[in-house]
Amino acid sequence: MKKIVALGGGHGLAATLSALRSISDEITAVVTVADNGGSSGRIRSEFNFLPPGDLRMALAALCSDDEWGRNWAAILQYRFGGNGELGGHALGNLLLAALWDRDQDLVSGIERVGELLQIKGKVLPMALEPLDIEGVFITPAGEKVVRGQIEVATTRAMAKSLKLIPESPRVAPQVLAAISQADWITIGPGSWFSSVMPHFLSEELANAITESPAKRILLFNMPEPRSEGEFAGNTPKEHLDFLLSHRPNLKIDIGVVDASSFGSEFDRESLESALSLSGGKLVVSDLKSQLSPISHDVQKMSSIFSHIFR
Repeated sequence: MKKIVALGGGHGLAATLSALRSISDEITAVVTVADNGGSSGRIRSEFNFLPPGDLRMALAALCSDDEWGRNWAAILQYRFGGNGELGGHALGNLLLAALWDRDQDLVSGIERVGELLQIKGKVLPMALEPLDIEGVFITPAGEKVVRGQIEVATTRAMAKSLKLIPESPRVAPQVLAAISQADWITIGPGSWFSSVMPHFLSEELANAITESPAKRILLFNMPEPRSEGEFAGNTPKEHLDFLLSHRPNLKIDIGVVDASSFGSEFDRESLESALSLSGGKLVVSDLKSQLSPISHDVQKMSSIFSHIFR
């Protein structure tokens, strides 16, 4: 059975994990830990824990597709209403925080929740400490430095560069081991600045990904209007260029993109050319969800993964 490491965070990683779940039990999700908003931000601020939200979503995505798994996934995702102290908190976030507070062991706490949910695979944080993202953006008034995941995600300007704070976070040895033993590494889809790029801003983690014998699949985002979303409106080629500007030695074996992503044949050819320079090839397919035009369909992704792995 193929050993797969999936890098990312948020809804994009959850979609990838849901698609991989039916293909392999040997899945390791490596999740970004820079979120500073909502329930995660409040827990992070009060306890200085990892922001649990993206970890919770990854755990829920790896629940088995039976009554037990579906019920526990729903419970984990349950969010309290109202304006009180519990208002807005997801139950899974509080469960992770409780285990971390009691045992003072981040990885063990995530494993305990995974055992309870009987997940397929395992979930690990990309770092053992909460992170901040700092970006330099080009604006009409000049360069602007922005710090914080939410702040970076909502800045309406062209990004020049990103870095992590701290710049050399502690990476869990379990993460490095999983990457070194993987057959495949998937990257994305998801918010390019806060879910995809952080894995390549840590020198230790980026080197492990680059040096791994695994083949690497880069999953590009759906096209979005420029006025919406994080880094929205940029083409797959621009996404790839931004990633390679930070890690020029990274080899991408396969780039997967939705067929609606190209405005012209030139756009497709330029992406193919850029991927070939990094050692890879392009796979184009219909991946769009019928429920949301900017989201990936899990079943379509699963079919693509099965085809690629064969």
